[in-house]
Amino acid sequence: MPLNHDIDTADEPLKFAYWVPNVSGGLVVSNIEQRTDWSYEYNKKLAVLAENNGFEYALTQVRYMASYGAAYQHESTSFSLALLLATERLKVIAAVHPGLWQPAVLAKLLATVDHLSGGRAAVNVVSGWFKGEFTALGEPWLEHDERYRRSEEFIHVLRKSWTEDAAQFAGDFYRLRGFDLKPKPLTAEGRPHPEIFQGGNSTAARAMAGRVSDWYFSNGKDFDGITEQISEVRAAAAEHDRTVRFGLNGFLIARDTEAEARETLREIVAKADHQAVEGFRGAVQQAGSSTGDKRGMWADSEFEDLVQYNDGFRSKLIGTPEQIARRIVEYKRRGVNLLLLGFLHYHEEVEYFGKHVLPIVRELEAELSSGAGNPEPVGVTR
Repeated sequence: MPLNHDIDTADEPLKFAYWVPNVSGGLVVSNIEQRTDWSYEYNKKLAVLAENNGFEYALTQVRYMASYGAAYQHESTSFSLALLLATERLKVIAAVHPGLWQPAVLAKLLATVDHLSGGRAAVNVVSGWFKGEFTALGEPWLEHDERYRRSEEFIHVLRKSWTEDAAQFAGDFYRLRGFDLKPKPLTAEGRPHPEIFQGGNSTAARAMAGRVSDWYFSNGKDFDGITEQISEVRAAAAEHDRTVRFGLNGFLIARDTEAEARETLREIVAKADHQAVEGFRGAVQQAGSSTGDKRGMWADSEFEDLVQYNDGFRSKLIGTPEQIARRIVEYKRRGVNLLLLGFLHYHEEVEYFGKHVLPIVRELEAELSSGAGNPEPVGVTR
């Protein structure tokens, strides 16, 4: 039986996650000042700030070597454990790459992390990234849809390892022959194992999410873009009697006035590191262009979009707290369950979010639940 076929998310409060800056260079590829640091001490303080300002999740990034404005990076699974041990409630999602991990070994590692953190471990399965990292490590680089086939098997192995004794699996990429993982991860109502996230915009990614993932992450999108993705993934999930939750990436610039927020965005783009942005674009756009229908990640991203790695400006979370809160709740109305946020100056802006934006979000959610009005923002473009 599908593990999450009966999840009802319509009335749940929106959840918020933040990108962990465990990679140097911040969350924008720009020479603008960023009072953000990739060190553990900075991130430990940030994690505590975040869980005290309305964030339920954090996502650790993963890069394996210097590239495109990120000269240094901490490994994601070990960094996730460190943040979990420094917090009390925050759930930390570790990004991992099939092809660089053996999934049952990762299942063992995450089961241990889950016990050490009291059931707060999660994983984000990343199907495509930099070809150069795989070739530098001497690992084969699969074509686009093959990477998603491998990821789907990877998730099957994780789930079987976590939920079955003497697990068996025979796939094209992975095998289990009586693998018996003990201890298994902690369980809770609605959580039979650590939550499994995935991203990807392509047809293969959407279909895979419907079949096997708990959460589907989207790059930054406007209202119409995310509505189209949610509709397609829901249809794929329904074919398998499943329900998938949806996360949306957004770079949030909240200021006391809209003019201040817009000026910050203008300065970020004006001071973009052109060489790094163009290098990144060249490295990742082959992923989208290699799909048959050209719907892969970054396939239609412009230069300005890629100043924020995951098209975060496209979600248009830029303005006053009220403008942003109204836009966030409109995303909820269209089916988004979680906002994955990046910031320019993390410590200050996470606190500002918790104090000024989140209370308005919760008020608007209450109005939405009671049927009192439409939260769609006035004067904010799609």
